[in-house]
Amino acid sequence: MSEHHILMGRGKSPCYLEGRYANRHGLIAGATGTGKTVSLQVLAEGFSRLGIPVFLADIKGDLAGLACPGADNPKLAERAATLGVSDYGPQAFPVVFWDVLGEQGHPVRATLSDMGPLLLSRLLELSDIQQSVLTLLFKYADDHGLLLLDLKDLQALISHAADHAAELAQDYGTISRQTLGILQRELLTLEQEGAEHFFGEPSLRLEDLMQTTLDGRGHINILAADRLFLKPRLYATFLLWLLSELYENLPERGDAPLPRLAFFFDEAHLLFDDAPKALIDKVEQVVRLIRSKGVGVYFITQNPLDIPEKILGQLGNRIQHALRAFTPKDQKAVRAAAETFRSNPDLDVAGAITELAVGEALVSTLTEGGVPSPVERARICPPRSRMGAITAEERETILQRSPYRERYAETVDRESAYERLSTRAERASGPASVIGEELQGFLEKAARSAVSAASSELGRKLGRQLLRGILGSLGNR
Repeated sequence: MSEHHILMGRGKSPCYLEGRYANRHGLIAGATGTGKTVSLQVLAEGFSRLGIPVFLADIKGDLAGLACPGADNPKLAERAATLGVSDYGPQAFPVVFWDVLGEQGHPVRATLSDMGPLLLSRLLELSDIQQSVLTLLFKYADDHGLLLLDLKDLQALISHAADHAAELAQDYGTISRQTLGILQRELLTLEQEGAEHFFGEPSLRLEDLMQTTLDGRGHINILAADRLFLKPRLYATFLLWLLSELYENLPERGDAPLPRLAFFFDEAHLLFDDAPKALIDKVEQVVRLIRSKGVGVYFITQNPLDIPEKILGQLGNRIQHALRAFTPKDQKAVRAAAETFRSNPDLDVAGAITELAVGEALVSTLTEGGVPSPVERARICPPRSRMGAITAEERETILQRSPYRERYAETVDRESAYERLSTRAERASGPASVIGEELQGFLEKAARSAVSAASSELGRKLGRQLLRGILGSLGNR
């Protein structure tokens, strides 16, 4: 056992998560109310104490308690001592709050170019044909130096494509106006769901998620997701985008005693529900390769079968809380979950899964050589931080003290596709408009001169008729 480990709990023997294998990914599963949140909290605290930054989504609002010390509870202290925790005590952890909607944390933003057409198509639930059109629009934007930063950039590009369909068809193929109309409607729906807060600048800097305090503890980055979770497409796509950004931008790290970042993906089934095969293949690739970048990914879901088999096979560190088996389908799921563990001759795993009490779990982690340990029925250690939500005043105090408050406070709107296409449209119509205005001014001046030159009532009448006739003909033109 190395010195870099996290004590998760104890069965017949202690259950440790080894830091050197923490980038081999993991799974926390179990029915609602069985203790998944506490296990996640204990892991997040353990990573932070080892100096490993953490990113997690707070769907119910109760993980914000990581920012405050827990209650001085004798029962919790007794439980910790029984499980082998020698230095247990209430402790607050260094937390940074983030929020895609920009209300309960620092705004999290990304550009449309950052997300790309594949993830954006998933977010918009586009068909294959519609996705191919969106990909062509991104290609056109790249070829013509049009930055796609926020939703109005893409809306302007779609309008431009509709107005210049014949021109685009020469180099990019025929683009249906009907498909462009569908894209516009989907973007409008996305905007109404609040996505306009996410797309834009300044973009999130990945290095801001991987900081430590002066005393060596890793920052715990908490994404406020209680409202975001109500928009499951945006929630799942955002987390997948962030995971992809880490994969694409972090340098190779190789074997290391500790990971660079621990990434928790709560309600993971939302990522895979009705997902096309191309997207699942991308997730499988990212999960498989990102561990070499020093990132450990931990999926949290109710049932292990929510995770595709290829991805589930890569999750070496597992914590399984209770599952219910009231129907034949439930019983089949329990048996399947039991088969994902390395067997223990002294434990009926399938039976234990249905009998686990709150605060108990089946634990199997990677040991020497990356081999899974035999599954152990364990009591989970109590967290040191608060188990539950924090007040609005406590949250605001933490936000005011954050080193990132000024960096992300104001939206930046630099020149991009919307401005360039608008300028191009104005220039296209500009010369004719200018000529028309100059001609109208000249004729009005000539008409006024004619009116002033007329000395008789007949002259004045003719002048007024001339003026009306000229302006009327201009209006008709």
